[in-house]
Amino acid sequence: MQYNIQHTGGNGDEWMKIENKTVGFAITGSFCTFKKVFPQIKKLVDLGASVIPIMSETSYTTDTRFGKAEEHIRKLEEITGKNVIASIRDAEPIGPKEMLDILVVAPCTGNSLAKIATGIADSSVTLAVKAHLRNKRPVVIAVSTNDGLGNNAKNIGILSNMKNIYLVPFGQDDFKNKENSLVADMEQIVPSIECALDEIQLQPLIKAYE
Repeated sequence: MQYNIQHTGGNGDEWMKIENKTVGFAITGSFCTFKKVFPQIKKLVDLGASVIPIMSETSYTTDTRFGKAEEHIRKLEEITGKNVIASIRDAEPIGPKEMLDILVVAPCTGNSLAKIATGIADSSVTLAVKAHLRNKRPVVIAVSTNDGLGNNAKNIGILSNMKNIYLVPFGQDDFKNKENSLVADMEQIVPSIECALDEIQLQPLIKAYE
């Protein structure tokens, strides 16, 4: 699968836009994808970005078979060197203080996806998105939802047509057992950020899983 990531040049300088940028990285409760998402945060730091970690209340407080909440928090803070934002109060200044150049929500659950699409801002992550969008700056969303081709299909359509919203390419992760499930290709988070900073949607948006 080929992606449109060479629009700034093909000499390895396509990632230069990320260097020295302040990237908000918000995580919601699709715990099974954390092992794929965390390396992308490390990659951003290695590329010279200042990454501000944000967690939904669910991801900040819930222990699962994929790890304990305190372990995820500690890992995020070790990678980024910053304290996690995990409350509406702490997320609110993102807009007024113009804290971020770009905001990523990865993974973005169906619940958060629906809230963002319909303008609901009742959590640390959804308020961070609302606060950041007021500055007319890009938001990159990596969906991870079991109803992406069900109830949330309309919300993905809404977001794909919203100004300053960009989606990480996604596909059906288990079409035999979960035909409505969609998961972003987390390996494409960094290219999606780079494209979004140029106001470009990374293409193709819909990918075929091997």
